[in-house]
Amino acid sequence: MNNDTICALATANGVGALGIIRVSGNDALPVVQKSFPGKNLEKQKSHTIHYGYFMDGEEAIDEVMLSIFLAPKSFTTENSVEIAFHGSPHIGKRILETLIKNGARMAKAGEFTLRAFINGRIDLSQAEAIADVIASENEASRKVAINQLKGGITNEISLLRTDLLNFVSLIELELDFAEEDVEFADRSALNGLLDKIELKLDSLIESFQYGNAIKNGTAVAIIGKPNAGKSTLLNALLKEERAIVSNIAGTTRDTIEEVLHIKGHAFRLIDTAGLRETVDEIEAIGVKKAKEKVENANILVYLADAATEDYSEDIEMIRSLQRDDLKLIICATKIDEVLPPKHEAVEDIFRNEIPQEFDFIRISAVENQNIQDLKNELSSYVEQLKSQENNVVITNQRHFEALQKSLEATHKVKEAISFQISTELLAYELRNALEHLGEISGEVTNDEVLGNIFSKFCIGK
Repeated sequence: MNNDTICALATANGVGALGIIRVSGNDALPVVQKSFPGKNLEKQKSHTIHYGYFMDGEEAIDEVMLSIFLAPKSFTTENSVEIAFHGSPHIGKRILETLIKNGARMAKAGEFTLRAFINGRIDLSQAEAIADVIASENEASRKVAINQLKGGITNEISLLRTDLLNFVSLIELELDFAEEDVEFADRSALNGLLDKIELKLDSLIESFQYGNAIKNGTAVAIIGKPNAGKSTLLNALLKEERAIVSNIAGTTRDTIEEVLHIKGHAFRLIDTAGLRETVDEIEAIGVKKAKEKVENANILVYLADAATEDYSEDIEMIRSLQRDDLKLIICATKIDEVLPPKHEAVEDIFRNEIPQEFDFIRISAVENQNIQDLKNELSSYVEQLKSQENNVVITNQRHFEALQKSLEATHKVKEAISFQISTELLAYELRNALEHLGEISGEVTNDEVLGNIFSKFCIGK
Protein backbone atom coordinates (compact mmCIF):
# COMPACT_ATOMS: atom_id res chain seq x y z
CA MET A 1 0.00 0.00 0.00
CA ASN A 2 2.94 2.33 0.66
CA ASN A 3 3.80 2.16 -3.05
CA ASP A 4 0.37 3.41 -4.10
CA THR A 5 -0.13 6.98 -5.22
CA ILE A 6 -2.79 8.56 -3.03
CA CYS A 7 -4.91 11.67 -3.34
CA ALA A 8 -7.35 13.56 -1.14
CA LEU A 9 -8.91 16.95 -0.53
CA ALA A 10 -6.72 18.75 2.03
CA THR A 11 -9.00 21.71 2.67
CA ALA A 12 -12.34 21.67 4.47
CA ASN A 13 -15.46 20.53 2.66
CA GLY A 14 -17.73 23.27 1.41
CA VAL A 15 -17.54 26.35 -0.80
CA GLY A 16 -14.46 28.54 -0.46
CA ALA A 17 -12.21 30.84 -2.45
CA LEU A 18 -9.69 28.03 -2.96
CA GLY A 19 -9.42 24.31 -2.41
CA ILE A 20 -6.30 22.13 -2.30
CA ILE A 21 -5.93 18.49 -3.31
CA ARG A 22 -2.83 16.58 -2.25
CA VAL A 23 -1.23 13.80 -4.31
CA SER A 24 1.65 11.69 -2.96
CA GLY A 25 3.51 8.59 -4.10
CA ASN A 26 6.16 7.33 -6.51
CA ASP A 27 3.89 8.05 -9.50
CA ALA A 28 2.45 11.37 -8.24
CA LEU A 29 4.01 13.35 -11.09
CA PRO A 30 2.97 10.96 -13.95
CA VAL A 31 -0.58 10.72 -12.51
CA VAL A 32 -1.00 14.51 -12.46
CA GLN A 33 0.85 14.90 -15.77
CA LYS A 34 -1.95 13.04 -17.59
CA SER A 35 -4.27 15.93 -16.79
CA PHE A 36 -1.76 18.79 -17.04
CA PRO A 37 -0.55 19.06 -20.67
CA GLY A 38 1.90 21.62 -21.94
CA LYS A 39 4.61 21.21 -19.28
CA ASN A 40 6.75 18.19 -18.37
CA LEU A 41 6.33 18.02 -14.58
CA GLU A 42 9.07 15.41 -14.12
CA LYS A 43 11.66 17.90 -15.41
CA GLN A 44 10.63 20.66 -12.98
CA LYS A 45 12.55 21.56 -9.83
CA SER A 46 11.25 20.82 -6.36
CA HIS A 47 9.28 23.51 -4.53
CA THR A 48 8.11 25.21 -7.71
CA ILE A 49 4.61 26.35 -8.70
CA HIS A 50 3.09 25.93 -12.15
CA TYR A 51 0.02 27.48 -13.76
CA GLY A 52 -2.29 25.75 -16.22
CA TYR A 53 -5.57 23.93 -16.79
CA PHE A 54 -6.46 20.60 -15.20
CA MET A 55 -7.93 18.43 -17.94
CA ASP A 56 -10.17 15.38 -18.11
CA GLY A 57 -9.35 14.23 -21.63
CA GLU A 58 -10.18 17.17 -23.88
CA GLU A 59 -12.30 18.95 -21.23
CA ALA A 60 -10.81 21.62 -18.99
CA ILE A 61 -12.09 21.10 -15.45
CA ASP A 62 -10.53 24.17 -13.88
CA GLU A 63 -7.71 26.71 -13.97
CA VAL A 64 -5.21 25.52 -11.33
CA MET A 65 -1.83 26.07 -9.72
CA LEU A 66 0.38 23.02 -9.08
CA SER A 67 3.00 22.97 -6.31
CA ILE A 68 5.67 20.30 -6.80
CA PHE A 69 7.65 18.72 -3.94
CA LEU A 70 10.23 16.13 -4.98
CA ALA A 71 11.36 13.29 -2.72
CA PRO A 72 12.70 13.38 -0.10
CA LYS A 73 11.92 17.07 0.46
CA SER A 74 8.18 16.70 1.01
CA PHE A 75 5.89 16.06 3.98
CA THR A 76 5.65 12.35 3.17
CA THR A 77 9.26 12.21 1.81
CA GLU A 78 7.68 10.98 -1.44
CA ASN A 79 7.09 12.87 -4.70
CA SER A 80 4.10 15.09 -3.97
CA VAL A 81 1.88 17.54 -5.82
CA GLU A 82 -0.61 19.98 -4.37
CA ILE A 83 -3.35 21.20 -6.71
CA ALA A 84 -4.92 24.57 -5.86
CA PHE A 85 -8.29 25.04 -7.57
CA HIS A 86 -11.30 27.35 -7.31
CA GLY A 87 -13.10 26.25 -4.15
CA SER A 88 -16.16 24.57 -5.64
CA PRO A 89 -16.96 21.14 -4.08
CA HIS A 90 -18.03 19.97 -7.53
CA ILE A 91 -14.69 20.94 -9.09
CA GLY A 92 -12.81 19.21 -6.28
CA LYS A 93 -14.88 16.06 -6.84
CA ARG A 94 -14.17 16.12 -10.60
CA ILE A 95 -10.42 16.54 -10.06
CA LEU A 96 -10.32 13.63 -7.58
CA GLU A 97 -12.31 11.41 -9.96
CA THR A 98 -9.87 12.21 -12.75
CA LEU A 99 -6.82 11.52 -10.57
CA ILE A 100 -8.26 8.12 -9.65
CA LYS A 101 -8.89 7.43 -13.33
CA ASN A 102 -5.24 8.39 -13.95
CA GLY A 103 -4.00 5.75 -11.50
CA ALA A 104 -4.21 7.21 -7.99
CA ARG A 105 -6.50 6.06 -5.20
CA MET A 106 -8.26 7.94 -2.40
CA ALA A 107 -6.15 8.30 0.73
CA LYS A 108 -7.34 6.85 3.99
CA ALA A 109 -7.70 8.94 7.14
CA GLY A 110 -4.27 10.16 8.24
CA GLU A 111 -2.46 8.30 5.47
CA PHE A 112 -0.24 11.23 4.44
CA THR A 113 0.96 11.63 8.05
CA LEU A 114 1.28 7.85 8.42
CA ARG A 115 3.61 7.80 5.42
CA ALA A 116 5.66 10.63 6.95
CA PHE A 117 6.01 8.46 10.09
CA ILE A 118 6.79 5.21 8.26
CA ASN A 119 9.35 6.98 6.07
CA GLY A 120 11.11 8.39 9.14
CA ARG A 121 10.36 12.06 8.68
CA ILE A 122 8.55 12.32 12.03
CA ASP A 123 8.14 10.05 15.04
CA LEU A 124 4.82 8.86 16.43
CA SER A 125 4.49 11.55 19.11
CA GLN A 126 5.09 14.23 16.45
CA ALA A 127 2.42 12.62 14.24
CA GLU A 128 -0.04 12.85 17.13
CA ALA A 129 1.04 16.45 17.73
CA ILE A 130 -0.03 17.32 14.17
CA ALA A 131 -3.57 16.19 15.02
CA ASP A 132 -3.38 18.22 18.25
CA VAL A 133 -2.28 21.36 16.37
CA ILE A 134 -5.25 21.00 14.02
CA ALA A 135 -7.63 20.44 16.94
CA SER A 136 -6.22 23.22 19.18
CA GLU A 137 -8.93 25.63 20.27
CA ASN A 138 -6.97 27.95 22.55
CA GLU A 139 -3.53 29.51 22.83
CA ALA A 140 -2.28 27.17 25.55
CA SER A 141 -3.16 24.00 23.64
CA ARG A 142 -1.58 25.42 20.47
CA LYS A 143 1.71 26.14 22.26
CA VAL A 144 1.90 22.67 23.81
CA ALA A 145 1.06 20.97 20.50
CA ILE A 146 3.71 22.98 18.65
CA ASN A 147 6.32 22.05 21.27
CA GLN A 148 5.43 18.38 20.82
CA LEU A 149 5.58 18.77 17.04
CA LYS A 150 9.13 20.10 17.44
CA GLY A 151 10.00 16.87 19.25
CA GLY A 152 9.70 18.02 22.87
CA ILE A 153 8.49 14.71 24.30
CA THR A 154 10.77 12.59 22.13
CA ASN A 155 13.84 14.57 23.16
CA GLU A 156 13.04 14.02 26.84
CA ILE A 157 12.36 10.31 26.42
CA SER A 158 15.25 9.56 24.06
CA LEU A 159 17.81 10.84 26.58
CA LEU A 160 16.44 8.49 29.25
CA ARG A 161 16.16 5.63 26.80
CA THR A 162 19.74 6.03 25.53
CA ASP A 163 21.18 5.90 29.05
CA LEU A 164 19.05 2.89 29.91
CA LEU A 165 19.98 1.16 26.66
CA ASN A 166 23.66 1.34 27.61
CA PHE A 167 22.95 -0.61 30.78
CA VAL A 168 20.78 -3.09 28.91
CA SER A 169 23.73 -3.77 26.60
CA LEU A 170 25.99 -4.43 29.57
CA ILE A 171 23.43 -6.72 31.22
CA GLU A 172 23.04 -8.63 27.93
CA LEU A 173 26.82 -8.95 27.82
CA GLU A 174 26.75 -10.50 31.29
CA LEU A 175 24.35 -13.12 29.96
CA ASP A 176 26.91 -14.06 27.30
CA PHE A 177 29.48 -14.63 30.03
CA ALA A 178 27.10 -16.19 32.56
CA GLU A 179 29.35 -19.18 33.22
CA GLU A 180 32.26 -16.93 34.20
CA ASP A 181 30.17 -15.05 36.81
CA VAL A 182 31.34 -11.57 35.75
CA GLU A 183 29.51 -8.26 36.28
CA PHE A 184 29.85 -5.59 33.58
CA ALA A 185 27.00 -3.32 34.73
CA ASP A 186 27.68 -1.37 37.92
CA ARG A 187 24.52 -1.95 39.99
CA SER A 188 24.96 1.19 42.07
CA ALA A 189 25.36 3.32 38.92
CA LEU A 190 22.28 1.64 37.46
CA ASN A 191 20.36 2.48 40.64
CA GLY A 192 21.42 6.11 40.29
CA LEU A 193 20.19 6.19 36.70
CA LEU A 194 16.89 4.59 37.71
CA ASP A 195 16.42 7.29 40.38
CA LYS A 196 16.96 9.93 37.70
CA ILE A 197 14.51 8.20 35.35
CA GLU A 198 11.89 7.92 38.09
CA LEU A 199 12.11 11.65 38.83
CA LYS A 200 11.68 12.52 35.16
CA LEU A 201 8.81 10.07 34.66
CA ASP A 202 7.05 11.35 37.80
CA SER A 203 7.37 14.91 36.50
CA LEU A 204 5.99 14.02 33.06
CA ILE A 205 3.12 11.99 34.55
CA GLU A 206 2.26 14.84 36.91
CA SER A 207 2.09 17.25 33.95
CA PHE A 208 -0.77 15.24 32.42
CA GLN A 209 -3.34 16.88 34.68
CA TYR A 210 -2.30 20.29 33.35
CA GLY A 211 -2.00 18.94 29.80
CA ASN A 212 -5.47 17.43 29.93
CA ALA A 213 -6.87 20.74 31.19
CA ILE A 214 -5.41 22.80 28.35
CA LYS A 215 -6.20 20.23 25.66
CA ASN A 216 -9.76 19.25 26.64
CA GLY A 217 -10.71 22.21 28.81
CA THR A 218 -11.50 22.31 32.53
CA ALA A 219 -15.00 21.18 33.48
CA VAL A 220 -16.72 23.68 35.77
CA ALA A 221 -20.08 22.66 37.26
CA ILE A 222 -22.26 25.56 38.40
CA ILE A 223 -24.45 24.16 41.18
CA GLY A 224 -26.93 25.50 43.72
CA LYS A 225 -30.52 25.48 44.88
CA PRO A 226 -33.25 26.70 42.48
CA ASN A 227 -33.11 30.46 41.87
CA ALA A 228 -29.62 30.81 43.34
CA GLY A 229 -28.55 32.62 40.15
CA LYS A 230 -26.83 29.85 38.19
CA SER A 231 -28.16 30.81 34.76
CA THR A 232 -27.62 34.51 35.47
CA LEU A 233 -23.99 33.76 36.34
CA LEU A 234 -23.51 31.70 33.18
CA ASN A 235 -24.85 34.60 31.09
CA ALA A 236 -22.59 37.06 32.93
CA LEU A 237 -19.50 34.92 32.36
CA LEU A 238 -20.28 34.44 28.67
CA LYS A 239 -21.52 38.03 28.25
CA GLU A 240 -24.56 36.82 26.35
CA GLU A 241 -28.09 35.60 27.09
CA ARG A 242 -27.30 31.90 26.79
CA ALA A 243 -29.61 30.53 29.51
CA ILE A 244 -33.22 31.42 30.30
CA VAL A 245 -33.44 33.48 33.49
CA SER A 246 -36.67 33.49 35.48
CA ASN A 247 -37.88 34.05 39.03
CA ILE A 248 -39.74 30.75 38.73
CA ALA A 249 -37.81 28.03 40.56
CA GLY A 250 -36.78 25.05 38.41
CA THR A 251 -36.55 26.91 35.09
CA THR A 252 -33.41 24.99 34.10
CA ARG A 253 -34.43 21.35 33.58
CA ASP A 254 -31.42 20.14 31.59
CA THR A 255 -27.71 20.92 31.66
CA ILE A 256 -26.38 23.73 29.46
CA GLU A 257 -22.72 23.59 28.44
CA GLU A 258 -20.65 26.40 26.95
CA VAL A 259 -16.91 27.05 26.58
CA LEU A 260 -15.32 30.13 28.15
CA HIS A 261 -11.72 31.14 27.37
CA ILE A 262 -9.78 32.85 30.16
CA LYS A 263 -6.13 33.84 29.66
CA GLY A 264 -5.69 31.31 26.87
CA HIS A 265 -7.30 28.41 28.78
CA ALA A 266 -10.62 26.77 27.98
CA PHE A 267 -13.28 26.16 30.65
CA ARG A 268 -16.34 24.05 29.96
CA LEU A 269 -19.07 25.76 31.98
CA ILE A 270 -21.99 23.52 32.90
CA ASP A 271 -25.19 25.22 34.09
CA THR A 272 -27.29 22.64 35.89
CA ALA A 273 -30.79 22.21 37.27
CA GLY A 274 -31.35 23.57 40.77
CA LEU A 275 -30.69 20.93 43.42
CA ARG A 276 -33.79 20.13 45.47
CA GLU A 277 -36.26 17.37 46.18
CA THR A 278 -38.97 17.49 43.53
CA VAL A 279 -42.00 15.47 42.40
CA ASP A 280 -41.70 16.86 38.88
CA GLU A 281 -40.40 13.92 36.82
CA ILE A 282 -38.57 16.04 34.25
CA GLU A 283 -37.00 18.31 36.87
CA ALA A 284 -35.91 15.22 38.84
CA ILE A 285 -34.05 13.95 35.79
CA GLY A 286 -32.34 17.35 35.53
CA VAL A 287 -31.28 17.17 39.20
CA LYS A 288 -29.86 13.68 38.66
CA LYS A 289 -27.89 14.87 35.60
CA ALA A 290 -26.58 17.83 37.59
CA LYS A 291 -25.09 15.51 40.21
CA GLU A 292 -23.56 13.35 37.47
CA LYS A 293 -21.89 16.43 35.96
CA VAL A 294 -20.33 17.28 39.32
CA GLU A 295 -18.83 13.77 39.49
CA ASN A 296 -16.93 14.48 36.25
CA ALA A 297 -16.10 18.13 36.99
CA ASN A 298 -12.72 19.56 37.98
CA ILE A 299 -14.20 22.63 39.66
CA LEU A 300 -17.47 23.03 41.58
CA VAL A 301 -18.84 26.57 41.73
CA TYR A 302 -21.59 26.39 44.37
CA LEU A 303 -23.99 29.33 44.49
CA ALA A 304 -25.70 30.28 47.74
CA ASP A 305 -28.29 33.05 47.76
CA ALA A 306 -26.98 35.79 50.09
CA ALA A 307 -30.55 36.62 51.15
CA THR A 308 -31.24 33.09 52.47
CA GLU A 309 -31.83 32.74 56.21
CA ASP A 310 -31.03 29.02 56.48
CA TYR A 311 -28.03 27.47 54.70
CA SER A 312 -28.40 23.95 56.13
CA GLU A 313 -29.56 22.51 52.77
CA ASP A 314 -26.65 24.16 50.95
CA ILE A 315 -24.15 22.83 53.47
CA GLU A 316 -25.61 19.33 53.29
CA MET A 317 -25.50 19.43 49.49
CA ILE A 318 -21.86 20.60 49.40
CA ARG A 319 -20.84 17.83 51.80
CA SER A 320 -22.52 15.23 49.58
CA LEU A 321 -20.67 16.51 46.50
CA GLN A 322 -17.21 16.85 48.05
CA ARG A 323 -14.20 15.04 46.59
CA ASP A 324 -10.52 15.36 47.42
CA ASP A 325 -9.68 16.18 43.79
CA LEU A 326 -12.52 18.67 43.33
CA LYS A 327 -11.75 22.38 43.66
CA LEU A 328 -14.59 24.09 45.50
CA ILE A 329 -15.58 27.73 45.04
CA ILE A 330 -18.56 28.98 47.07
CA CYS A 331 -20.20 32.14 45.78
CA ALA A 332 -22.63 34.22 47.80
CA THR A 333 -24.93 35.54 45.07
CA LYS A 334 -27.24 38.55 44.69
CA ILE A 335 -25.15 40.70 47.04
CA ASP A 336 -26.69 43.75 45.38
CA GLU A 337 -30.02 42.81 47.00
CA VAL A 338 -28.85 42.64 50.64
CA LEU A 339 -26.93 44.88 53.04
CA PRO A 340 -23.19 44.14 53.54
CA PRO A 341 -23.42 42.74 57.11
CA LYS A 342 -25.72 40.02 55.85
CA HIS A 343 -23.64 38.65 52.97
CA GLU A 344 -20.38 39.17 54.87
CA ALA A 345 -21.64 36.81 57.59
CA VAL A 346 -22.38 34.08 55.03
CA GLU A 347 -18.70 33.20 54.64
CA ASP A 348 -18.32 32.52 58.39
CA ILE A 349 -21.29 30.14 58.29
CA PHE A 350 -19.74 28.06 55.52
CA ARG A 351 -16.21 28.21 57.01
CA ASN A 352 -17.57 26.77 60.28
CA GLU A 353 -19.49 23.95 58.59
CA ILE A 354 -17.33 22.94 55.62
CA PRO A 355 -14.00 21.38 56.67
CA GLN A 356 -12.74 21.19 53.07
CA GLU A 357 -10.56 24.02 51.78
CA PHE A 358 -12.49 26.33 49.47
CA ASP A 359 -12.48 29.83 47.99
CA PHE A 360 -15.30 32.22 48.88
CA ILE A 361 -16.43 35.04 46.59
CA ARG A 362 -19.34 37.49 46.97
CA ILE A 363 -20.88 38.22 43.57
CA SER A 364 -23.74 39.92 41.81
CA ALA A 365 -24.12 38.56 38.31
CA VAL A 366 -26.78 41.16 37.49
CA GLU A 367 -24.51 44.06 38.49
CA ASN A 368 -21.36 42.24 37.30
CA GLN A 369 -19.80 42.61 40.74
CA ASN A 370 -16.68 40.46 41.41
CA ILE A 371 -17.26 38.31 38.30
CA GLN A 372 -13.65 38.97 37.36
CA ASP A 373 -12.58 37.60 40.76
CA LEU A 374 -14.32 34.34 39.89
CA LYS A 375 -12.60 34.24 36.52
CA ASN A 376 -9.25 34.78 38.23
CA GLU A 377 -9.91 31.85 40.57
CA LEU A 378 -10.74 29.60 37.61
CA SER A 379 -7.59 30.66 35.79
CA SER A 380 -5.37 30.19 38.85
CA TYR A 381 -6.59 26.59 39.19
CA VAL A 382 -5.10 25.71 35.79
CA GLU A 383 -1.93 27.74 36.34
CA GLN A 384 -1.26 25.92 39.63
CA LEU A 385 -1.30 22.60 37.77
CA LYS A 386 1.61 23.72 35.62
CA SER A 387 5.06 22.58 36.71
CA GLN A 388 7.67 25.33 36.60
CA GLU A 389 10.46 22.75 36.29
CA ASN A 390 9.19 20.88 33.23
CA ASN A 391 8.84 22.50 29.80
CA VAL A 392 7.28 19.34 28.32
CA VAL A 393 3.59 18.79 29.03
CA ILE A 394 1.86 15.45 28.45
CA THR A 395 -1.54 15.91 26.80
CA ASN A 396 -1.99 12.50 25.19
CA GLN A 397 -3.70 9.63 27.04
CA ARG A 398 -1.55 7.05 25.22
CA HIS A 399 1.65 8.81 26.31
CA PHE A 400 0.35 9.02 29.89
CA GLU A 401 -0.36 5.29 30.03
CA ALA A 402 3.03 4.42 28.48
CA LEU A 403 4.79 6.63 31.05
CA GLN A 404 2.92 4.93 33.89
CA LYS A 405 3.93 1.50 32.55
CA SER A 406 7.53 2.72 32.20
CA LEU A 407 7.53 3.95 35.81
CA GLU A 408 6.12 0.65 37.02
CA ALA A 409 8.76 -1.26 35.05
CA THR A 410 11.47 1.00 36.51
CA HIS A 411 10.26 0.19 40.04
CA LYS A 412 10.51 -3.51 39.21
CA VAL A 413 14.08 -3.10 37.96
CA LYS A 414 15.04 -1.41 41.24
CA GLU A 415 13.39 -4.21 43.19
CA ALA A 416 15.26 -6.75 41.07
CA ILE A 417 18.57 -5.07 41.94
CA SER A 418 17.79 -4.80 45.66
CA PHE A 419 16.79 -8.47 45.86
CA GLN A 420 19.80 -9.46 43.73
CA ILE A 421 17.69 -11.59 41.39
CA SER A 422 19.18 -13.38 38.40
CA THR A 423 20.67 -11.44 35.52
CA GLU A 424 18.11 -13.01 33.15
CA LEU A 425 15.17 -11.55 35.11
CA LEU A 426 16.92 -8.20 35.49
CA ALA A 427 17.48 -8.07 31.73
CA TYR A 428 13.78 -8.86 31.19
CA GLU A 429 12.63 -6.01 33.43
CA LEU A 430 15.06 -3.59 31.78
CA ARG A 431 13.80 -4.53 28.31
CA ASN A 432 10.26 -4.00 29.57
CA ALA A 433 11.08 -0.47 30.73
CA LEU A 434 12.79 0.28 27.39
CA GLU A 435 9.82 -1.02 25.43
CA HIS A 436 7.30 1.20 27.22
CA LEU A 437 9.50 4.26 26.72
CA GLY A 438 9.82 3.36 23.04
CA GLU A 439 6.04 3.20 22.65
CA ILE A 440 5.81 6.98 22.99
CA SER A 441 8.02 7.84 20.01
CA GLY A 442 6.95 4.80 18.00
CA GLU A 443 10.28 2.99 18.18
CA VAL A 444 8.19 0.14 19.58
CA THR A 445 4.68 -0.15 18.14
CA ASN A 446 2.23 -2.41 16.32
CA ASP A 447 -0.33 -2.14 13.54
CA GLU A 448 -3.26 -1.97 15.95
CA VAL A 449 -1.83 1.08 17.73
CA LEU A 450 -1.01 2.80 14.42
CA GLY A 451 -4.47 2.06 13.05
CA ASN A 452 -6.10 3.53 16.14
CA ILE A 453 -3.99 6.70 16.07
CA PHE A 454 -4.23 7.55 12.37
CA SER A 455 -7.89 6.60 11.98
CA LYS A 456 -8.69 9.69 14.07
CA PHE A 457 -7.02 12.03 11.56
CA CYS A 458 -9.01 13.79 8.89
CA ILE A 459 -8.69 12.51 5.33
CA GLY A 460 -6.15 14.62 3.48
CA LYS A 461 -3.78 14.89 6.45
